[in-house]
Amino acid sequence: MTNWRDQLPAVRGRIELDAPLAPYTWLRVGGPADVLFVPEDEDDLATFLSGLDGSVPVMALGVGSNTLVRDGGIEGVVVRLGRGFSKVEARANQAIYAGAAVPDAVLAREAGKAGIAGLEFYRGVPGSVGGACVMNAGCYGAETKDVLVEAHAVNRSGDKVTLSNTQMGFTYRKSAAAAAGDLIFTGALFRGSSDEPAAVAARMDEITARREASQPIREKTGGSTFKNPPGDSSWRLVDAAGWRGKLFGGAMFSEKHANFLINTGEASSADLEGLGEAVRADVRAKFGVDLEWEIKRVGRAK
Repeated sequence: MTNWRDQLPAVRGRIELDAPLAPYTWLRVGGPADVLFVPEDEDDLATFLSGLDGSVPVMALGVGSNTLVRDGGIEGVVVRLGRGFSKVEARANQAIYAGAAVPDAVLAREAGKAGIAGLEFYRGVPGSVGGACVMNAGCYGAETKDVLVEAHAVNRSGDKVTLSNTQMGFTYRKSAAAAAGDLIFTGALFRGSSDEPAAVAARMDEITARREASQPIREKTGGSTFKNPPGDSSWRLVDAAGWRGKLFGGAMFSEKHANFLINTGEASSADLEGLGEAVRADVRAKFGVDLEWEIKRVGRAK
C-alpha cells in the first residue's frame, strides 16, 4: 500500500518527516509530527492543502504558547506558519493588518506606534494572531472579538476565505468557525481608536509590569491552564484545593500563579496532562466545579 507521505504535493516551502515538535511549544514537551510543513506564503499553503489526500489530518501550530503535544506525537500534517505570514501593516481609519504568525505582543506594539489604541491588551497575550483568531484570545477585560474586523484563512480544499467578526462566532476563549476544524488562519484585520503613541505605550508598559509581577512568564509554561468558570477564578480553585507548587512528576502548578502549569525541566507531556486531570478531579470533588481546559491538548498518547 502506498504511504500518503510518499505522495505529498510539490511546494516551495519546507517539508520535514517525523519532525520533533517539543522545540516549537512553550512547554517543551511532546512527540513528533508525521509531517511538518512550513509554507512559503498563502498561495503555497493553498497549493499544499488542495493537493493533500483529504483523509490526512491537518493541524496548525502557532508559537505553541497554549498547546500541549502528547508524547506519541501528532498524526498527519502539522502546518507551522513562518516569515511569509509575519507582515504587519497599519491602514486607514485606525485599522491594522497582521499575518497569523505575528506575535500578539508585536501586533500591540505596532498598533501603538501607529497611534491605534484598543489593542494594548495583546501585549499580555502569549500567542500569535492565528491563535488569537482560534481562541478569541484576550486578557484584562478585552478580547479579540472586541477589535477584529475580519479574519483570513485557507480551508482544507485550498480555498482562500474571509470571515467577518460575526461569522467567526466568538464566545469565551472560542471561535465557532475555528472549532469546525476546516480552517488555517493566515492573517486578520483589526480596528481600534485614535490616540497618541506615547499614551498607548504607557498603557502597554502597565500591562507588562502587571503580567511580570503576577505570572511565571520566564518558566516553561502554557499560560492559563483552565478557563475561568462563571463567577469564579480557576487559580483560586486550584489554590484552594491545595495544588499550588505541588510537584507531580516533573510538573506543577506555579507558586506564583496557581492556574499556570509548569514543566520544571524533566516533565513529560503525560506528567503535565496527568497533573491537570488530577487537579480537575480534585476541584470537582471538593467544590463541585468542572474546570475546562484552556490549553489545547493534541496528539497521541505514548
